[in-house]
Amino acid sequence: MEITEVRVSLRESEGKRLKAYATVTFDNSFVVRNIKVIEGNNGLFVAMPARKLKQFCPRCGKKIDVGSQYCNYCGVQLPISNKGTEENRQATHQDLAHPINQEFRDYLQSRVLDAYHTEKAAPKRESLAEEKAASEGKATL
Repeated sequence: MEITEVRVSLRESEGKRLKAYATVTFDNSFVVRNIKVIEGNNGLFVAMPARKLKQFCPRCGKKIDVGSQYCNYCGVQLPISNKGTEENRQATHQDLAHPINQEFRDYLQSRVLDAYHTEKAAPKRESLAEEKAASEGKATL
């Protein structure tokens, strides 16, 4: 399977770990959106799209997020869980799509991070348009 396109949307803010979202196209046939580029303790890494897992409220039976303190529907207090640990993060979220082997994970990460660095190094499109408009305005005066 080949990656045929990687589009990166920068989301950089001061002090934030999320640096960008990527959309990856495979074999011009399949797209995966919401792949995140995150600044970790050991540098940049790619996180696959995930969703929060659900559980049923013991009182009303409605679906609520795993790890919630209270039911959003009936307000009953739920059993306490150890929030904030990495194991708990993995227990409350499930990847929607992910590589099966390390070789493909490395290939995907290198392509996404290359596209991220290229997009980050490219001059901003808005400022280029403003500069072009300003130079055209000066030329006509």
